[in-house]
Amino acid sequence: MNAHSTFEFIRRQPVNSLNIVLEEYRHRKTGAQHIHIASDNNENVFLVALRTVPKDSRGVAHILEHTALCGSEKYPVRDPFFMMIRRSLNTFMNAFTSSDWTAYPFASQNSKDFNNLLDVYLDAVFFARLDPLDFAQEGHRVEFEKADDVESPLVYKGVVFNEMKGAMSSVPSQLWHTLCHNLFPTTTYHYNSGGDPKDIPDLTYEQLTQFYKSHYHPSNAIFMTYGDMPAAELQKQFEDKALNRFEKLDSVIAVEDEQRFSQPITAAHTYPLPAEEDVKDKTHIVMAWLLGKSTDLDDTLEAQLLSSLLFDNSASPLQHLLETTKLGKSPSPLCGLDDSQKELAFLCGIAGSEAEHAEAFEAEVLNIFTTIARDGLAQDQVEASLHQLELQQREIGGDGYPYGLQLILTALTSATHRGDPMTLLNLEPALAELREKIKQPNYVQSLVKKWLLDNNHRVRLVMTPDHGQAEAEAVAERQKLATLKASLSTAEKQKIIEQTHALLARQDQEDDPSLLPKVGLEDVPAQMHYVAPSAVDKSQTPLTQYAAGTNGIVYQQLIMQMPALTQAEFDLLPIYTFCTTELGVGEDDYLATQQRQSRVLGTLSMFSSLRAGTDNVDGISANITLSAKALASNQAATTALMHDTLNRVRFDEKDRVRELVAQMRARREQSVTGQGHSLAMTAASSGHCTAAHLTNQLSGLVRIPFIKQLDESLSDDQAINQLLTQLASIHEKVKSAPRQFLLVADQQHLPPMIDALNSWRQESVPTQFENFSWGSINETVAQAWIANSQVNFCAKAYKTVPMEHPDAPALSVLAGYLRNNYLHKAIREQGGAYGGGASHDSNIASFRFYSYRDPRLTETLKDFDNSLIWLAKQKEDPRLIEESILGVISSIDKPGSPAGEARQTFHAELFGRTRAIRENFRKRILTVTFSDIKRVANTYLKPELASTAVISHKAKEDELKQLGLTIHSL
Repeated sequence: MNAHSTFEFIRRQPVNSLNIVLEEYRHRKTGAQHIHIASDNNENVFLVALRTVPKDSRGVAHILEHTALCGSEKYPVRDPFFMMIRRSLNTFMNAFTSSDWTAYPFASQNSKDFNNLLDVYLDAVFFARLDPLDFAQEGHRVEFEKADDVESPLVYKGVVFNEMKGAMSSVPSQLWHTLCHNLFPTTTYHYNSGGDPKDIPDLTYEQLTQFYKSHYHPSNAIFMTYGDMPAAELQKQFEDKALNRFEKLDSVIAVEDEQRFSQPITAAHTYPLPAEEDVKDKTHIVMAWLLGKSTDLDDTLEAQLLSSLLFDNSASPLQHLLETTKLGKSPSPLCGLDDSQKELAFLCGIAGSEAEHAEAFEAEVLNIFTTIARDGLAQDQVEASLHQLELQQREIGGDGYPYGLQLILTALTSATHRGDPMTLLNLEPALAELREKIKQPNYVQSLVKKWLLDNNHRVRLVMTPDHGQAEAEAVAERQKLATLKASLSTAEKQKIIEQTHALLARQDQEDDPSLLPKVGLEDVPAQMHYVAPSAVDKSQTPLTQYAAGTNGIVYQQLIMQMPALTQAEFDLLPIYTFCTTELGVGEDDYLATQQRQSRVLGTLSMFSSLRAGTDNVDGISANITLSAKALASNQAATTALMHDTLNRVRFDEKDRVRELVAQMRARREQSVTGQGHSLAMTAASSGHCTAAHLTNQLSGLVRIPFIKQLDESLSDDQAINQLLTQLASIHEKVKSAPRQFLLVADQQHLPPMIDALNSWRQESVPTQFENFSWGSINETVAQAWIANSQVNFCAKAYKTVPMEHPDAPALSVLAGYLRNNYLHKAIREQGGAYGGGASHDSNIASFRFYSYRDPRLTETLKDFDNSLIWLAKQKEDPRLIEESILGVISSIDKPGSPAGEARQTFHAELFGRTRAIRENFRKRILTVTFSDIKRVANTYLKPELASTAVISHKAKEDELKQLGLTIHSL
């Protein structure tokens, strides 16, 4: 293979199942590894990863990840990362801190843009300035509560400090880090690589810079790329822009092997629970085993197969136990295989339990394993689990992260620990070998015995709620700060004030944007990428086909118009759509049906969707979709299973429905700390139109108390019987709805698939149908929701206009303008929130301000208003408008997977978002002017018209009342 002269070629390996070629190179001088995934795809991806192995929980790797992006040798501006987001057509830009690596990835479809970003990223990683003021901003600092008043208390500030306060408000995060603390007593995983808020303030600037010098070196780096750019071309840039300035580093950074336990251990810890919540049934019990190495392909595949056998569906032995045990209410969020670290970990547990059930739960789990070790599992179950692994290997993603980045991250764990990353991307030979292994007598029994029963490296963790913990931690923090303040000399106090003012001055500093490379409007593609259907048959039951490169997978959907529903039925719609594919079908109970699903397809789900019109938000259209993903060879069986599910689903399994409602409750309750900004925006927008109101009803904050109340009521037989009757009634209405089919697959697979669908399509269709409708909504929202969180999520929303209105493009550009030029600095840099900004959603005609993991409340809401005051005083700067337009265009043009783009196009057009309407909206974005955004701000964003929603915590209740917000409890 052709390599740049400074790199040596190691090997090449085609992966036909993924249509890629893997190439490995090594930099001759420094030993830096380069893994290139060659693909006929113009969305090129770059990632450079450094092995980072912290030895405490001060968050050094995480804070360094943030600080490295705050200016470099070639680009001595204060904020090159966020400035480049605005000057780019990127499809992805970010940085990650994992438990043992830190990575800096980006993706772009534009070669000029890719090279610009590569230049900035290489300089940021290898030649970071690491200004002490950036460390104070991004990591942690102390300030006086009243900036210039040395008599006022000291407070901690910092983006990462507040980010981790938010992250560690999540019970699953606390569970995970506490479990790792006990499962890994001697290695880096013992510590919280993101940083524990109790420990972050102990990190010094000198420790940060020393960590940078020892870890951010090419000898400790892994370069990974994907796309159609040749490896040699990429390597020339690596060499010219960074590597030529380094010599080989003699030291080797690596994670040690964990010392294995001689016998299992138990651990007990607490987590904070608000005083108003009952501690009953709030205990988590989790068990974990340390298995083999993630760098060993045999160990990894065995562990993946074992996890699939035990957890794949509700009929899988361990999953069935977790869902049905009387010792807890639902499976723990920590279940399955963790393969992200050097050694594999297997986890299972229950939520909604009591501490005294720990031994009984452990006995139930071990009894499952003992039974399997003795009796094995049915061969069709084993085949079904292998089938699921094959589907995962074959599927082409790209609907969340870019597909190339997904492949890179799959290989990164092995590369980090100097394993063979190529084997994890070319599983076909290993899966074929595994298929032979499962035919051996006692193979599954031996896996269970080896990895679970005879493995002494096991932890049983019990985490119980503690009403006093949050206050005790707050008191400890205040005492630590008080002690620090008491120790300060007059000069040291003055130094804190000076740093506060110096940081504010730095944050107000206007950098010269011309120092950074850019793309401009002239680099924007003339037309939006569009995926056209390959065929549309509008006969009795319409069928739309898309020929897409799906790599042997079929995506099949049945789309039904949403029927007229009563208020009570609409409230139950999320329960109905979740339960329908989780219950028994015909004579089969749900266990047999789950096994059938596992054998036949990858996923089967049902979901509802609704949107306002493109020209009128008062009207809505709504659908219910039954969706399946399967290997093309199984499409006929998939069609039969979908048909049976729709026509023969059983709403008579009381215990199963109780379990499903409990699972839904647990997921909803756990969603707040991770999705708080989205939930707050949804609540704030909920009075603007019918679609916004109904979206909030289906998936917003109001769902949490609803599902809690429903779950608690179902212990009563009359209540569960009533629920089953209501679900069956909804289903009868859905079955009577007009319907159509969507089929997405490789071109060569479509003809036989159509034949399999035709018999279903020829069934009689309803002649009488009452369509879903709802009255108009127009109200102002002023809500506060009290959650178990140490940080806030703030939102303000204004009613605007739908997609086809002349002002809609300007509102979208306005959101980016305010975010880029005011909100980012005010809310994130100066306010210390992890994130903040604005967006315009033309689907519900709503402009929303938001903050994420925010230590402030009233001040942030005021910043939203101040951004509009600031805008009114601004004069036109064409560069700032161009940057905002680029951001909107980049989000519109962001690619997805081949199947995802087809599905997205189909559903957009189903809701009236035709190609012409979307193209016209995109063209109008490109013509927005500064006067346009000032005009729409004055027209729609009037403070007296704002709706407000906040997620906060009990300590803020008085402040929330002063803001005039109605307080609700989660």
